Amino acid sequence: MTQPAKSYYRVMLGRQSVHAAECFASGFIGADYKINQDLTGQLPDEWRQFNASFIPAFLAGHPDKSKIAAGLACGALWTVAKGIRTGDLVLCPDGTGQYHVGEVQGAYYYAPSQVLPHRRPVKWLPLTIARAAMSEALRNSTGSIGTVSTITEHHQEIEHFLAALPGQAAPNIVATDPVVEDPVAFAMEKHLEDFLVKNWAQTELAQSFKIYEEDGELVGQQYGTDAGPIDILAISKDGQRLLVAELKRGRASDVVVGQILRYMGYVKEQIAEPHQTVEGAIIALDDDQKLRWALQMVPSISFYRYQVNFKLIKN
Repeated sequence: MTQPAKSYYRVMLGRQSVHAAECFASGFIGADYKINQDLTGQLPDEWRQFNASFIPAFLAGHPDKSKIAAGLACGALWTVAKGIRTGDLVLCPDGTGQYHVGEVQGAYYYAPSQVLPHRRPVKWLPLTIARAAMSEALRNSTGSIGTVSTITEHHQEIEHFLAALPGQAAPNIVATDPVVEDPVAFAMEKHLEDFLVKNWAQTELAQSFKIYEEDGELVGQQYGTDAGPIDILAISKDGQRLLVAELKRGRASDVVVGQILRYMGYVKEQIAEPHQTVEGAIIALDDDQKLRWALQMVPSISFYRYQVNFKLIKN
């Protein structure tokens, strides 16, 4: 599928959109995280460098927070201040079920002593998108936990909403994707993650692990890293082990071993405390012999099959 020239993000304007009205009225998006300094000249092109510099500062000011929370906070701050490019589109909820759409107009600026002081100028378009009008997939993506989430994969649907603006032509929809050999299976992968998260307590993994939470909020689903988004990040109930879970539709090949090892390496280097070990879990409908051979050499990664039962019940 051809990738769009611009990216699309969902940005929360304060907890429960508390600062949304001010952002809409004054033309900006922003973030806080109690990092009270101007970041001009301190925003490298890669967020790992930013995190390396600012995670210690965040933890010094928030001694009750974990490295995972610090990584989320600094990563989100970098994305708002630097990762979102001029020309990218943002969808921001107003707390009433409506999403305002804006185009980022320029670079980072600092507004000391103001709400959400780490800011980007935004031109708000004369359009709101009702959450109820979104597809289930877009609702799930825009409803994810955290300050900012990438929703570029839904750009065609978003552009169809934008086609309602005066002078806009409806975009063409690409009906086929050579990467997706089975559209039903592709859709099921997206639902599988949400289903697993909602039903985590019924899985075997829940006997030892819980999906990572911070301040009562679930942050371990689609945990963003510069190695790629981790489907599920979990922690053992005794706090000694971190688990990286990777979900695959259909049959998983040995390629996924390298992918999950990359995520595990990032977690070990950037997130884990010295006393914590890192494990992996591949969850798929089926495996193959190549995957079995690969996993024999990596005992820290386990494989789990999922089963989907479909039943019709006559009333």
